[in-house]
This record gives sequence, C-alpha cells and structure tokens, in this order.
Amino acid sequence: MKYFLKKDSFLELLRYGITGAATTAVNYIVYIALLYFHWNYLVANTIAWIFAVAFAYVVNRNMVFHSENGILQEALSFVSMRFLTLLLENFLLFCLIQQLHFAPMLSKLAVSVVTIIGNYVICKCHIFVKGALHHE
Repeated sequence: MKYFLKKDSFLELLRYGITGAATTAVNYIVYIALLYFHWNYLVANTIAWIFAVAFAYVVNRNMVFHSENGILQEALSFVSMRFLTLLLENFLLFCLIQQLHFAPMLSKLAVSVVTIIGNYVICKCHIFVKGALHHE
C-alpha cells in the first residue's frame, strides 16, 4: 500500500489512465462495429477483447510500467491474467443483457468499470513487477 502513495506511483497511475482510455476506445470501437453488423454481443466482446489486450500489452509494457522483463513470458502472463477479466466481463454482460434486459452498450459501460480496476491491480501486482520475469 505504501507504494501507491509515492509521486512516481501517481504518475504511473496517470499514464495508466491515459493508456487505459485509449485501450477502452479500441475495445469499444471494435465492439460497436461488430454489434452494428449484428454479431452476438458475447462474440463481439471477445473479439474486441483480443484487439484491446494486444494494444494494452504494448502500451502498458512500454509507456506505463517501463518493463524490462522477458517479453514472451510476460506477454503470456498478461494475456492469461487478462483472460480472467474477459470471463468475468462476459459473465456480467450475460447477466445484464440476457437476465436483466439491459442494452448491450449500457451493459458494456457498466462492466468496464469493474474490468478497468481489476486490470490495473492485475498488471501492477502480478505482471509488470520489476525484475519478476527475467527470461524470455
């Protein structure tokens, strides 16, 4: 917890917010485009997730956490940890859209709050830990 109070931590969080907004934009653009062409919302969300995760890995590694860990192992860790949030997001979308009959876009917005917070914690505490993954 002490880490989150440092000035560098604030700047990192700010960079994460900016790159997270760009990642969210990628995710929404793909999701909306696929919904426009009448794709199933869960398929659209999963494909949007693929694009967003690829983008997010590059920007988080290079612009937010400045990682020097091995790329292959780190990328696999990043994707596998983010996969957990995809499962959670698809489950929550199903609940909101199928069970509660919310609109797909409104549901996506609501679910994004949970996934953005979860993704930051996963990145900070499990993936981009300085010196954690030394080999490629």
